Amino acid sequence: MNYRFITIEGNIGAGKTTLANMLARHYHAKLILEEFADNPFLPKFYEKPRQYAFPLELFFMAERYKQLKDMLQTQDLFSDVVISDYLFIKSLLFARINLAEDEYNLYQKLFEIINPQLVQPDLLIFLNAPVSRLQQNIRKRNRSYEQQIEDEYLLKVQQMYTQYLKQHAVRTLMIDTTQIDFLANPGHFTLILQALEKEYAPGIHYLEANGQ
Repeated sequence: MNYRFITIEGNIGAGKTTLANMLARHYHAKLILEEFADNPFLPKFYEKPRQYAFPLELFFMAERYKQLKDMLQTQDLFSDVVISDYLFIKSLLFARINLAEDEYNLYQKLFEIINPQLVQPDLLIFLNAPVSRLQQNIRKRNRSYEQQIEDEYLLKVQQMYTQYLKQHAVRTLMIDTTQIDFLANPGHFTLILQALEKEYAPGIHYLEANGQ
């Protein structure tokens, strides 16, 4: 497995943290997990999104930047494997959805100052799931402040990720979680491990249940 820094992304409830933990255990890798529970604005945002969107997104960006900067500075990316359950660009993508135009313009300027300072992943694993599956997972993990997330919001997030991946030549392994159940099916997890042994060109590559 030649990828030293792998990031896992997907919509809310797609299974990012679950897969990150599984891969980190398998590869004895350094694990970087988003510390969303530390964001004091998150429950407030779901209650009053317009009022708390800007401090929410600023807090997330600052925390993600600090965490990635601190973790990656201490790693030897030539010998150590690092697995993260978020991509720093998600700060900008969620801000595009949640912020008013003037707030987003300011946010984008701040993002463009700090983003070049971070190491970019060698491979992005994107977990794709329909909204119905996402809602099932959200209900199952039972975080109180997430239970009121509407389908429309999840669709906006999905569309934002899709647009980003189409516009940028990110080396991406796309996994349909309705076809590949890496948690319940050990064979499906093996498929992912086998896929990570392959070299991919920039762009989107699809992993099917038959391993193709």
